[in-house]
Amino acid sequence: MAGGEQRGAPGGPERVALKKEIGLVSACAIIIGNIIGSGIFISPKGVLEHTGSVGLALIIWVLGGGVAALGSLCYAELGVTIPKSGGDYSYVTEVFGGLAGFLLLWSAVLIMYPTSLAVIALTFSNYVLQPVFPNCIPPYNASRILSMVCLLLLTWVNSSSVRWATRIQDIFTAGKLLALALIIIVGFIQIFKGNYEELTPSNAFNFWMTPSVGHLALAFLQGSFAFSGWNFLNYVTEELVDPRRNLPRAIFISIPLVTFVYTFTNIAYFTAMSPQELLSSNAVAVTFGEKLLGYFSWVMPVSVALSTFGGINGYLFTSSRLCFSGAREGHLPSLLAMIHVKHCTPIPALLVCCLATLIIMLVGDTYTLINYVSFINYLCYGVTIIGLIVLRWKKPKIFRPIKVNLLVPITYLAFWAFLLIFSLYSEPVVCGVGLIIILTGVPVFFLGVYWRNKPKCVNRLIESMTCWGQKLCFVVYPQGGGAEEEEAPSARSWRPASETAARK
Repeated sequence: MAGGEQRGAPGGPERVALKKEIGLVSACAIIIGNIIGSGIFISPKGVLEHTGSVGLALIIWVLGGGVAALGSLCYAELGVTIPKSGGDYSYVTEVFGGLAGFLLLWSAVLIMYPTSLAVIALTFSNYVLQPVFPNCIPPYNASRILSMVCLLLLTWVNSSSVRWATRIQDIFTAGKLLALALIIIVGFIQIFKGNYEELTPSNAFNFWMTPSVGHLALAFLQGSFAFSGWNFLNYVTEELVDPRRNLPRAIFISIPLVTFVYTFTNIAYFTAMSPQELLSSNAVAVTFGEKLLGYFSWVMPVSVALSTFGGINGYLFTSSRLCFSGAREGHLPSLLAMIHVKHCTPIPALLVCCLATLIIMLVGDTYTLINYVSFINYLCYGVTIIGLIVLRWKKPKIFRPIKVNLLVPITYLAFWAFLLIFSLYSEPVVCGVGLIIILTGVPVFFLGVYWRNKPKCVNRLIESMTCWGQKLCFVVYPQGGGAEEEEAPSARSWRPASETAARK
């Protein structure tokens, strides 16, 4: 059935499908737009702090892009072999079963994406408000309110139209690339003027501290936060036009481009700032603009605001599809597997993502939670890529339009093991809390998914909530997929007792 076409059996419920509206340009914009958010304006300080020298910090940035490229190659194979939206969650569920998939989904919905969204939204509001409060930190309430308004606005846009959401992503991705291009060009002008003292080998590798292996692991995690989002196109595979061609193409275009931009942006920073100045700055891009752009220094906070606005849109777009996929597989309430009759957008899933982010903004210290997010994120990446190797062994004859050399996932997993082991050694409390967050999903899985014969009152409550949700959001079950065909036994336990009543 063509994307967006509506169909239903005579007298039966109306059925729709997610639209295939994401072409190659928009696919590249989703990857680049999700990667380039607040990270390039936050992480340089953390990477430099843990490496102890300019030269080693730049090497970490290049290696970060290389490892993201290795992971992307693995995800390209998984994305065309298991062509479902949902990314990591869909692949882990397919390979390792429902419990493993649910734990990944649980940690993502509960902490990873709401926290990342909250951090990006707060970064957006701080940079927007900086001209209004030039000599102090913007007030707490003003920052929170502006962040919430931005989040609600983009939730409405994503609920109204897939095309609007992707157009916003295209425009703001172009804007943030132009902003970073400005930084890089100014940096090259500085180099041509001879202002590259910090980049000469003698100065670049002049260590003011000797980094331990644990420090290097933490520096790599800081850099990996800036690269996070490289796998997000896999969350919207079903909305991608010709995914077997455009998924790998978008990856091959986007990851090298982002690595180039990140590396040369950091080189540009060091043409204007000494390592000590960068470490003392709370807004690296703003400090860079103040030192080199003079009257036009206002361009930097505006550029960061544009970058983070596009990042919020991208995270909302992809994280809502993760909720949608989880509900369709029966791991979340079935209401979240519904899409709008006319707009073909997953409105209930978008509202849940928005609500979770608002709660994190109000009650959580987002900048502390980001440490847990980085650890959980990397843990999920590794488990997913282990799944690629297991799938090769379990289903050697399955059709694979792309098949990477086994050295690619093995090399990635070697870096992954290094990071996790030394992260556990260096930050045992952070990693321990991250593991606890994941494991809290075990009882939820057994109560919500595995327990099939729930009391009638529970089934009636779920049925009632589903019906009210359909009426309020004008949503129906999409055509095809796990919501109505060949459900796993464990999936049915989330369904209402009366499927017919829930679908009216």
